[in-house]
Amino acid sequence: MANEFVIQGVKLLNPAGEVVTANIFVSGDKISKISADEPANTKIIDGKGKFATPGLVNAHTHASMTLLRSYSDDKALMDWLQKDIWPIEDKMTRQDIYWGAKLAAVEMIRGGTTAFADMYGPCMEEVAKVVDESGLRGSLSQGLISFANGDKKLASNVELYKNFHGAADGRITIMLGPHAIYTCPPDYLKKVVVEAEKLGAEIHMHMNETKTEIEDCLKNYGKRPFEVVAETGLLDCGMLAAHCVWLSDAEIEIMSKKNVRVAHNPGSNMKLASGIAPVTKLLAKNVTVALGTDGASSNNNLDMLEEVRLAALLAKVDTLDPLAVPAAQALQMATEFGAKALNLSKVGRLEAGFKADIVLWDMGGVDWQPNYNPASLLVYSANASAADTVIVDGKILMQGRELKTLDEEKIIAEFNSCANRLTGKNS
Repeated sequence: MANEFVIQGVKLLNPAGEVVTANIFVSGDKISKISADEPANTKIIDGKGKFATPGLVNAHTHASMTLLRSYSDDKALMDWLQKDIWPIEDKMTRQDIYWGAKLAAVEMIRGGTTAFADMYGPCMEEVAKVVDESGLRGSLSQGLISFANGDKKLASNVELYKNFHGAADGRITIMLGPHAIYTCPPDYLKKVVVEAEKLGAEIHMHMNETKTEIEDCLKNYGKRPFEVVAETGLLDCGMLAAHCVWLSDAEIEIMSKKNVRVAHNPGSNMKLASGIAPVTKLLAKNVTVALGTDGASSNNNLDMLEEVRLAALLAKVDTLDPLAVPAAQALQMATEFGAKALNLSKVGRLEAGFKADIVLWDMGGVDWQPNYNPASLLVYSANASAADTVIVDGKILMQGRELKTLDEEKIIAEFNSCANRLTGKNS
């Protein structure tokens, strides 16, 4: 029997961007209608005092890096990676990957995130297991580095696709994950293209994150990263490009033409002093710009609502234009555009026929008073703890702040055991 319920008397934004009060009818995994019709003979979720949005989509993260939160901070990207992060990641076991991702799932659900794009090391099937168990959506890829068993890792990512793409009732999707231009030279990227074309797989890759990356690419290849990558054929596979901070106008043209989707990571880019992505230029060229947290070791949280706020504020600072990326658009970047970035069908909007991925935000807190504009309050005032109810595919993952699919206490204990063994720093 199909799961059926109605979220009654909830505030939401209608297609015209107006705040209205309505009932959201859910049947199975989809929204069947949004109307003022009275529900009959069905389960009721009280929406009074709540603001409904589509679930937030974390378009770029490294879930199991929760294990390295606060392990190494206040360093430049390459120094941070080479001296601290990569050496400890080499020690991670299958169990570490699992519990690191499990804690990330708790954090994401508690913050209103319903889908995430994860690129990490080996054992990504453990992350797939977490997606299945938690009820979240996950777009997963193995991070591929050519000089560290690159061919073996590519084969592993291919197997991940074959075994898990479309699993968990379609909530798991798989991409191929070449790490970056400085770890995956053109000849290796061409190998990735061959495998991606065989599978019909898309690509998740770090692009144009730092100024040094651009300088090194120009020195090594005489061209900028997107120009080099375009010549390998990788962009024709469909790309989710993380960061995209240092872009030339010519590269933005390439991205627009090739339908590259961007995962903008304002918090991580600020913390690592990478720069500010040219979001307004990208949006003006009809490039899909989604939002991501990056890993919890470079952010240091998985709070997507914080990224929404930062995206809106940074765009204003970058352009000196207070009209740049208004609240509703910033929220759209974290929902509808996030779903597009992950190539998720019928996800990211509160609309009949779309997947029932819904978050109810509690507007009872002091930071929601007075309540002139709920969308503006959510973006500029509220915090993630306002997420009261989280629904994915019509299944309730959290209600009244109570997790329904995960044992938080057990996860924290197992997680800390892994962190202690890995670093010896966790007390």
